[in-house]
Amino acid sequence: MSSVKSLACVGIAAFTLAIVSPAALAQRGQFGGGYGPPLKAEKPPKEFATSDEHYEYLLAQAKGGTKHTLATLPRWDGIWNTAGNTHLDAFIDGPGGLAGKVREGVLTPAYEKAYKERWRQQMEKGQVDYDRLAHCEPPGMPRFLLEPYTHEFINLPTESYLINDFGPSIRRVLLGRKHANLYGTHSWYGDTIGFWDGDKLVMSTKYLYPADFTRWSPMTSNQFESVEIWQLKKYPDNVERIEVQATFYDKFAFLHPVSVEYAFRRAADLEKADYRINHWECEQSTNAYLDDKGVSNFHLPGEKGFNDARGATMFPELPGQTRDPIYNTTLTPNSK
Repeated sequence: MSSVKSLACVGIAAFTLAIVSPAALAQRGQFGGGYGPPLKAEKPPKEFATSDEHYEYLLAQAKGGTKHTLATLPRWDGIWNTAGNTHLDAFIDGPGGLAGKVREGVLTPAYEKAYKERWRQQMEKGQVDYDRLAHCEPPGMPRFLLEPYTHEFINLPTESYLINDFGPSIRRVLLGRKHANLYGTHSWYGDTIGFWDGDKLVMSTKYLYPADFTRWSPMTSNQFESVEIWQLKKYPDNVERIEVQATFYDKFAFLHPVSVEYAFRRAADLEKADYRINHWECEQSTNAYLDDKGVSNFHLPGEKGFNDARGATMFPELPGQTRDPIYNTTLTPNSK
């Protein structure tokens, strides 16, 4: 049964978003937008042919980077939520996200054609026919930067950890290192290196799987690379944001580099409630399947093939095998 206005989510946090129309979420600046001053993408100081050239330029401007200790490192403790982004502005012309059209001259012909079809599906059906997350693929990069779930950011003298509880997803930023493709292949989050320029964390990411910006945005190729500048900024009225100025390079997908800004806000309400980020994964709760037309559909409760995430493990004959021991609120009578 097709879930026309589902975000094809997994987990408790994702279920909350499943009741919200993708059309509403696709509008520009959503996923927490409107908190603090308007976001504005900043282009690099000059044109660069590659992400490596861009990164090396910034490293030289920072004179090799700031050597922080535990005592001097910028601290981004706590829990953070997304606070908007400008990524659709790079790809869509016209006022309002879903009122616009695919911007010409940004994507290569093949990727522009594919995106126009994806955009048509989103506008006409309220969803795209296929979304990777419905089939338990990680968000990957660059989708990591806008996933509307809780985040944690941990800075250490030799590395930083950027964590999104969706998946969960973890990006490790190795400081003062060179890129190394030790496994001879790509991965969902690639290889990320970085350095500090005062209170700015500058990073470069390469060796990524082909992915996308999000379901209603363009796809990326296995040549996608990024240069990002992360900085904690404070504004009047106690507004505090971590802002990310990112420039993306992809010789198969883009005609020229694309610059976008993302932001995160401190989740003070969750911190006050003593919220804890738990591990969760897709396989336990996914009910997505591809029909014979290649469209993502979903098994609903009561249908054959429905996967009850709160049911028993593969060993129901043993006591204590339910995944819901406190409330025992499974959806099928035989899964207690």
